Amino acid sequence: MALRFTKLDNRLLRGLRVGDRVTEHSITVECLSSGDLRWSINIMVDGKRIHRVVGRASDGVKRGTAERLIEKLRTDARADRLSLPQGRKLHRSFAQAAEDYIERMESSGGKDMKNKRRHLRQRLVPYLGRDRLDKITGYRLGQYRQHRINEGASEATINREMSTLSHLLNRAASKDWGWMKKDDLPEIPKEKEARKQIRILTVAQRQRLLKAAAEDQDSRAWLFVMFGLNASMRHSEIVQRRYDEVDLENCFIWINKAKAGERQQPITPALRDALARQRKMEADPNGWIFPAARQTCKTPHRPDMREPFARIVKRASLDPKLCTPHIMRHTSISALVMAKTDVPTIQKISGHKTPSQVLHYVHLFGEHVHDALGALNIAMPEQVTQELHTSAE
Repeated sequence: MALRFTKLDNRLLRGLRVGDRVTEHSITVECLSSGDLRWSINIMVDGKRIHRVVGRASDGVKRGTAERLIEKLRTDARADRLSLPQGRKLHRSFAQAAEDYIERMESSGGKDMKNKRRHLRQRLVPYLGRDRLDKITGYRLGQYRQHRINEGASEATINREMSTLSHLLNRAASKDWGWMKKDDLPEIPKEKEARKQIRILTVAQRQRLLKAAAEDQDSRAWLFVMFGLNASMRHSEIVQRRYDEVDLENCFIWINKAKAGERQQPITPALRDALARQRKMEADPNGWIFPAARQTCKTPHRPDMREPFARIVKRASLDPKLCTPHIMRHTSISALVMAKTDVPTIQKISGHKTPSQVLHYVHLFGEHVHDALGALNIAMPEQVTQELHTSAE
């Protein structure tokens, strides 16, 4: 049924003065200072406000032009709704998708959920929450990156947030989830990060660290340091280990969850002997190696060992700002490189996803680098002939 207009009648519009404005059925006409009429629309379509200038009367725009535009926008919205997944009346907003994603990932044992929740709820949703999931563009994500840069975030931090976003969008476009089409996936902008300096402990510092750990009041501190220096494992991987995952005879530990997936982690004879000795004293010889110290702990194992490690570092006369638990992993991997271990073997021990991550250590600590520099090595002679540096008279 055609709309009836009583205000936007041509006879009445001819009587408009400069500055006059008339609105009817979401269509507005305004008389400009030049005497020209400007047409605009202001409508709600699928919960989204659309306010758009249609054009001027001098360009041939009339009331019918505005009516046709409104009908087109509503028709497009109806057509768009036909592509909705079964059971949904509206397309998912990014905020809705983020919460659904978190719930699904947590129920299926998703990795690194603490950081994923933080990235989404504290950063991505406040900025992209109202955007429709399948309409997020690379340009929009570029705006988000610039927004985070203006807030002072580093490229590395933004890249971590983009990785979470990328995982969400790819899962949303998967056949299992079916929240959006693969064709609607935007290009995720990522920037090259400046690599951090890799610091390692000297042999003397390692010995001091072990001695300080043995003297600490925490009865598990020495074993944590033994893990760090003998297995090149990550902090989180160490505290989540159980005795029933340890094969003492073949010197390896089964790691069921890690960044690069499950793996068999080789360990040194020294760590094997330490584990065998500690296991004999345990009430549960098949339980957690680092059981929770408090009943209020959310996990049955220690969440981390940062507090005792900080005490150990101070007792060993090392800098707590530079010496974090991860330095033990850097140290053990670098020791393998300096021992001329091949890259695939180092990757198997360290649990890195790709050989390129191991090559970074090779470039820094590989003995071949120092051997190559030997070809360039030339020193100043013991005596410098003064005559060669004297100006000719």
